[in-house]
Amino acid sequence: MIAALGTLPFLGTLWLLIVLGGRILEEDGGKILAALKGVQTQVPSERPVHARLRTRAALRPLRPANVEWRAAA
Repeated sequence: MIAALGTLPFLGTLWLLIVLGGRILEEDGGKILAALKGVQTQVPSERPVHARLRTRAALRPLRPANVEWRAAA
């Protein structure tokens, strides 16, 4: 009985993979075939992406260590 119940999700998953694979090949099959043949296709030009860079906050200037601080450590 467990085998019969395990078969149903397996077949459902297999069906889903076949359907999704067919849709992907239908939409992008030409691009995939051209890539396998080594033909270069034109990619639509896109605007360059401008990333905002974060800078670190300015570090505080180092202070000389006092004798008391060294003894406490």
